[in-house]
Amino acid sequence: MAETKREIERKYEATGDDVRLPDLTKVADVAGVVDKGVAELDAVYYDTRDLRLAADSLTLRRRTGGDDAGWHLKFPVATGIRDEIRAPLSPDVPRTLAALLRSRVRDTPLTPVVRLLSSRHVRHLLDGEGTLLAEVSVDAVRAERLGPAPGATAAWTEVEVELADDVDPALLDHVEKRLRKAGLRPSHSASKLARALAETGQAAPAAEQTPATDRATAGDHVLGYLRAQRDALVGLDPAVRRDLPDSVHQMRVATRRLRSAFKSYGKVLDRTVTDPVGEELKWLAGELGVDRDQEVLTERLQSRIAALPRPLLLGPVRGRLRIWSVARRSGSRRKTIAVLDSRRYLTLLDTLDALLDGPPLRPAARRPVAEVVPKAVLKDYERLAGRIAHALELDPGGPRDLAMHEARKAAKRARYAAEAAKPALGAPAKKFAKRMKAVQTVLGDHQDSVVAREALRGLAIQAHLAGESAFTWGLLHGQEEATAADRERELPEVWRKASRPQLRKRLSA
Repeated sequence: MAETKREIERKYEATGDDVRLPDLTKVADVAGVVDKGVAELDAVYYDTRDLRLAADSLTLRRRTGGDDAGWHLKFPVATGIRDEIRAPLSPDVPRTLAALLRSRVRDTPLTPVVRLLSSRHVRHLLDGEGTLLAEVSVDAVRAERLGPAPGATAAWTEVEVELADDVDPALLDHVEKRLRKAGLRPSHSASKLARALAETGQAAPAAEQTPATDRATAGDHVLGYLRAQRDALVGLDPAVRRDLPDSVHQMRVATRRLRSAFKSYGKVLDRTVTDPVGEELKWLAGELGVDRDQEVLTERLQSRIAALPRPLLLGPVRGRLRIWSVARRSGSRRKTIAVLDSRRYLTLLDTLDALLDGPPLRPAARRPVAEVVPKAVLKDYERLAGRIAHALELDPGGPRDLAMHEARKAAKRARYAAEAAKPALGAPAKKFAKRMKAVQTVLGDHQDSVVAREALRGLAIQAHLAGESAFTWGLLHGQEEATAADRERELPEVWRKASRPQLRKRLSA
């Protein structure tokens, strides 16, 4: 069974091998330093042959020695902060950890790449009550290259300061001040593995370094955006598996942005190639969204019920909603993981990689960004304008509801197209995207009211058949009808602001 620990740490190095720690009792809040002795650690790090994990600053190791022997998988969170996921010792990579790496490694085997032997001298920094504040270790490290060309070695000594749980990170600044005065400097490597790879002649593949603003052609610009969304999709996979907050939603957004960009920038990439990929992205977004949509709807109805005065709650309203919500959930966790483990999903990731490695560029891809990208955004805008005009011509009712739903999808596409254009077009694209988002928000709330009314009608029928009062459900249905009417009245003004000619003129200038 894997467990997760948040690591907040900093690493330091000296110019020579003789590392002497200063008196750390002079650090603010530190009342004592306890020597915990020396531990001998033996860690083997695993990666693909082309070092995909190292390229994304991930580390997977099997370590013996010390008090945390086992398998450790580390994900970067921020500078100096990582989530370490631990699993017990076993001969092979534990399935729980392998699953978290599947979006990156897929069918490529994980093999040993580096072995680190560390002699770790540990000291604990304590406060006046004897509570652990931080662990300071002096590590004498010997690295040995493994894999297809083993034998190269490297050695160094470093100091590692790891904050204890629930301690103010400001302590690390105070410790660093003392270490710097003693001649130590922050390590130039983010991790032992990164240094070991560099010093034994194994370089992880570098990420794309070209700034978005330097992508001169439309093809460079669009491909840069698509690669960022592909990387987001791959990077969010383990977060979804770990059930981290908002991860499913963000992964779904990445799939939608990819699909939307394929459509918006059809002058740059051949849609006969990208449309089938877009359909697979649509499938993935749908699979990810089933229970997310149910969760959002339930929260909306719960908030409506909570706002009602108690005399208007007739019958077991909350209980009825809870039963309904549970019955509609589709075993989301198991289903989502099954999708991420499926061959169809892994094939989609492979297809995205292949498409971006050998993109089906059209002639417009060679033209300057300023000639192609604004036209694509404005084309999506015109598409949205037509759908809004059509929706506003209709009388309230089912046809208008459907037309506004189609307009909402067009608003989202126009917004995504403008967001993709921001690195190249700057402030005009940013402002345009903001206006499109405002339109999308109004149309989205209208669509949510449509979905909520359908649910409330079903709940009223269930209550009636069970011999309960349907009064409250009818009342809530009326509130949602009023909300929809409010959004329909609000839309023309929001659209007027979003469709100002000067805003479009600035975008294409």
